[in-house]
Amino acid sequence: MSQASLGDLKGLYAGMGLAVLGTFLFALKSIFIKLAYAEGGDAELVLLLRMLMAAPFYLAMWMYLLSSNAESRKVTLRSYGAMLGLGFLGYYLASYLDLLGLEFISAQLERLTLFTYPAMVAILAAICLKEKLTRWIVVSLVLCYMGLWLMYGQELELSRGETVRKGVFLVLGSALSYSVYVILAKPMIKKFGSKLFTSVAMLGSSMFVMGHVFSLGEVDLAEVPASIYGYCALLAFLCTVLPSYMITAAIGKIGATKTTLLGSVGPVFTIVIAVFTLGEPFGWMHLLGVMCILSGVALVSCKAAPPTEKIR
Repeated sequence: MSQASLGDLKGLYAGMGLAVLGTFLFALKSIFIKLAYAEGGDAELVLLLRMLMAAPFYLAMWMYLLSSNAESRKVTLRSYGAMLGLGFLGYYLASYLDLLGLEFISAQLERLTLFTYPAMVAILAAICLKEKLTRWIVVSLVLCYMGLWLMYGQELELSRGETVRKGVFLVLGSALSYSVYVILAKPMIKKFGSKLFTSVAMLGSSMFVMGHVFSLGEVDLAEVPASIYGYCALLAFLCTVLPSYMITAAIGKIGATKTTLLGSVGPVFTIVIAVFTLGEPFGWMHLLGVMCILSGVALVSCKAAPPTEKIR
């Protein structure tokens, strides 16, 4: 094996590892949000505290890049505007709709609904980025979404119809917003690097969140229980800062389609954690769905880099 091929293979496995670990940390998000809701929080408060706590990390990274990387200082105002716009789509709008949806549906159902986005991304990537839909990706899509629909149907039977429909609609909107973000983000990640792009996009998202929440009226942060601050701190670092860099780096290494397909394991993580920490139900149909998803993820992991495909 040549040095170039070995480097490509290492890049593939590094990207896959980042995608899976980032997905696991993102999967914890629903759990901490539900726990914060149980303490009296709501979507606006949790989103505000999450981004207020996360913003300093992104600001520090951005300042570090400006001071240590000459290329970072050459970014134009127009490019910054584009990155801020993508932050609006991927981390403000998508996050807000997701948190609203979690007020009406379970953590398991939220993750199942949210992960309709890999199918959206795969189709959009084929159309907009000319990424090839190989037979392995198609088969893995079928397996993953067969599993997701099995679990979705089971959760729907155990939940309230009207509330579920409202929550699912909101989370589907979140999935669509995030799908567009993933597609539009890739060329900017390749041009400016994942660290700079993520830092600016997340700082923009933080500004949008603060403008939104503070415009709704007076927010008395001194009256917020300490437990909510604790859960939001975990959300900010474990479920926002770390995975945002991981997922963005994974997209740059292995492409949008493979990153989102590997992310299909996210609902499995959330279901397991939700069952043990929140006491949510889990039956045989859930188990069958989990097995389908794991099979799909294993397939795309083994077949993600056929010999004829160049790893970017």
